Amino acid sequence: MNQQGVRWTSEQVLALAPDDASRKAGNRLGAAGPWSGAGIDGSGAVWGLCKGSGSKPYQTIVDTTGPAYKCSCPSRKFPCKHALGLLLLWAADEDAVQVSTTPDWAEEWLEGRRKRATDKEQSDAGGGQSAKTADPEAARRRAERRAGRITAGATELEQRLADLLRGGLAAAEQSSYGLWEETAARMVDAQAPGLAARVRELGAIPGSGPGWPVRLLEECALIHLLDAAWLGVERLPEPLAATVRTRVGLTSPADGPPVRDDWMILAQYDSSDGKITTRRIWLYGRESGRTALLLSFGAAGRSPQQALPVGLMIDAELTPYAGAGQLRAELGEQFGAPAPITSPPRGGPTAAALDAYGRALRDDPWLEFWPVTLSRVIPVPTSPGWQLADADSETALPIAPAALGRSGLLKLVALSGGGPVIVFGECGHQGFSPLAAWSEDGSETVPLI
Repeated sequence: MNQQGVRWTSEQVLALAPDDASRKAGNRLGAAGPWSGAGIDGSGAVWGLCKGSGSKPYQTIVDTTGPAYKCSCPSRKFPCKHALGLLLLWAADEDAVQVSTTPDWAEEWLEGRRKRATDKEQSDAGGGQSAKTADPEAARRRAERRAGRITAGATELEQRLADLLRGGLAAAEQSSYGLWEETAARMVDAQAPGLAARVRELGAIPGSGPGWPVRLLEECALIHLLDAAWLGVERLPEPLAATVRTRVGLTSPADGPPVRDDWMILAQYDSSDGKITTRRIWLYGRESGRTALLLSFGAAGRSPQQALPVGLMIDAELTPYAGAGQLRAELGEQFGAPAPITSPPRGGPTAAALDAYGRALRDDPWLEFWPVTLSRVIPVPTSPGWQLADADSETALPIAPAALGRSGLLKLVALSGGGPVIVFGECGHQGFSPLAAWSEDGSETVPLI
């Protein structure tokens, strides 16, 4: 690696943008004109001063090993347009961003990050002082009280489902959404946000289009299964019990053994329920062959702070959360700056993807999708929609309806040109959602979302 580290591509930089508006604004700042004092050091820090509307330029710095961002602008977005513009300038113009002495204002922030990392290492090595001083008996009593409230909420929800089925599904179309919202609020009062979210989804199904009674019955069955699992959680195997606790809304820290690997950053995308924005980042371990999901959240109009450059690879430790699937993990220490992905994840045919999803459902019946990589598949138009067909057999997977309107589908078709490609995505009951792709030689990661 040279002294300036691996320069990202503009596509990898723009994949970090929290929204389209930031992406466009960052593009406008990706030239040398508004910048002065830009530089980079050997540790992966990039900094610069960006001229704004005020008399003082904005001080912007990015630690690309995180990545992490700091800017003196008032934006509440992470990264802000100035951080995006600085990274775009760094990616495109080596002359404009060269190795130089770190200014005091940037060094102060970097030193603070290094100190926090050191303090965390010492705390982890010592077992965590907070864990020692916490009152385990008080924590046990709080957990018991919350479990009792969730049990009361699950029992009430079972009665609500029984009333619905007794009255007939046709009556559900006549009920107002407010009735379901009231039930969801009761689940929030019971401290079961997972049940509340599923109830809100239930309320949106009646009148949603042809076939809604079937979809309503399916969702009622899944909620009933979750209720029953919670009410008998003590009798479940621990991995499944951990999954049930997570599904009803109980949180637990990441406490599995850390896994160090070269983690490929395959995809990053946001979804929102109107109140909270959830960011999903998919990683794949080059040596372990393990897929991991990083989740982060933003509320009150703020985008999640965690963002990673798609198409690069980080040498890092991940700590998994408990649960039957054990996909979710927490990003820990990183060892060096990100580097380009050298080859795509190991993949298989569409039949293997369906088998993997089926096995995952056995462990987590409420699972909506499972991450898989398809090798040697060809995007083929059908009526309606598209499918990914195996180049070496007659089997295929339909592309999920939600993915058909994305520009990424056009990228996938262009990359294929009628030939086989490698595709990473989410395989679920509605089909396959492509998130990243490679040509057969695996030379470049193409983000599809």
